Amino acid sequence: MTKPDLQAVPAAFKHYVDNVKDQDMMEALKDSNREFLALIKSLPEEKGTYAYAPGKWTIKEMLCHMQDAERIFAYRALRFARNDSTALPGFDENAYAPEANAHSRTLAQLVRELETLRQTTIDLFAAFTPDMLQRKGKASDKEVSVLNLGYIISGHETHHRKVLIERYLSK
Repeated sequence: MTKPDLQAVPAAFKHYVDNVKDQDMMEALKDSNREFLALIKSLPEEKGTYAYAPGKWTIKEMLCHMQDAERIFAYRALRFARNDSTALPGFDENAYAPEANAHSRTLAQLVRELETLRQTTIDLFAAFTPDMLQRKGKASDKEVSVLNLGYIISGHETHHRKVLIERYLSK
């Protein structure tokens, strides 16, 4: 069973890892996705354009953000697992959001994409050896391990599930 190295999780991502730190990383990837998909699949299509406050992302925009973040974190994990020591830049999630073309897609399309994306992320991490999981690299000027990136991916999804429940669906 894997455990995150909590001392080595960059501060900006610690609250994500705290959501899943007591699980094996592969189980966390599967469980967080199962729970998120069950919630999002229950929403009617018209809810996709809802934002809980002015200037906040709509549900569809949030889903696109989650896809972008997972792809970037998985790419970082791939690079580091392959012993690539190139420092990787950060990304501005708020600059990405309006470029994601969220509202040209249905909720069902976004859900299917999230499902497919997570399966490829699981397949990627399943192929990593224990040594690869311990490898580290630098992204956004912070050192992070491949293993901790798996926890960040899962915890990020759990974070957004909580936000969805607390801010989007509670009203």
